[in-house]
Amino acid sequence: MTLTAKQLVRPEITGIKAYHVSDAAGLLKLDAMENPYALPAALRAELGQCLADVAINRYPDPHGGGLKEELKAAFAIPAAASVLLGNGSDEIITLIAQALARPGAVMLALEPSFVMYRMNALFSGLQYVGVPLNADFSLDLPALLAAIASHQPAVVFLSYPNNPTGPQFAREQVLAVLDAAPGLVVVDEAYQAFASDSLMELAGSRPNLLVMRTLSKLGLAGLRLGYAAGPAEWMDELDKVRPPYNINVLTQAAARFALRHLDVFMQQAQTLRDERQRLLQALRQFAATTVFDSQANFITLRVPDAGQLFAWLKKNGILIKNLHGSHPLLDNCLRLTVGSPEENTAVLAALDRYFA
Repeated sequence: MTLTAKQLVRPEITGIKAYHVSDAAGLLKLDAMENPYALPAALRAELGQCLADVAINRYPDPHGGGLKEELKAAFAIPAAASVLLGNGSDEIITLIAQALARPGAVMLALEPSFVMYRMNALFSGLQYVGVPLNADFSLDLPALLAAIASHQPAVVFLSYPNNPTGPQFAREQVLAVLDAAPGLVVVDEAYQAFASDSLMELAGSRPNLLVMRTLSKLGLAGLRLGYAAGPAEWMDELDKVRPPYNINVLTQAAARFALRHLDVFMQQAQTLRDERQRLLQALRQFAATTVFDSQANFITLRVPDAGQLFAWLKKNGILIKNLHGSHPLLDNCLRLTVGSPEENTAVLAALDRYFA
């Protein structure tokens, strides 16, 4: 008798749903923290020629084809740090979970935070411990330190700033976690281009610190390139579970091209930071909303009925993220990506009509 998938797949996998990505066709897409700007026309032509010369009949350089060194130069990664490349930072999370999944090992993260931490603990067989944030989404440091002391986690994930809430925890709090943790501490700086602080200058000098980033939020989400910096001892072990050709030749070439024009993307990031401030000020004028501070390229707000407003915006051609139901602290919360000035004006006009 042939066994079914339900009989053979692990029950903890059959018991969950796949990560959901909403269909944004025909909608103003503000649900996924993407950079709204297309590559300028002149750069598109230059990139096209660059990619035309790539040998797609050959396997990619398993070491990144010089990309690691260019990332170190572009983003001031310390010389003492080694760099690991991932197919998006998602893959780096997977590699860490796979490498650390000894029987009984614990992954610890804050709640709510990036859902892929918990998902990868499940996939790799790590025990997962979530430590709730305070009601205002600030870090409850005593609770976090107590959980570290109690569970002795192999790895702690800290999203800095935190997704999906927006605020950036105090630097001193993160350093306290580094001092207390017996294992690896991954500081996820996916939104660093929009934030006021970074721990990258400590990468390679703190024995249990790994700083993880992605190029996705800068405007290169389609490339799927993440990177992490930390001590060589850690990177050498993680590299053993990395697929040898995880960064394809087109991504390597396009990323190196983008780094040569990094000023374009950083100017766009500055525009988005300015727009974030405009949105924060405007959203706080709606008396029915609670708007949380953000150091990322999105804003999270609480409204009287998140489901109703989400559906109304979608009906009016705008797609944002409904966080309601994903965690108790996110009741009636919505997450809005910071878009172009025109997109943000359209959203504010729609909200004016809704709350009128």
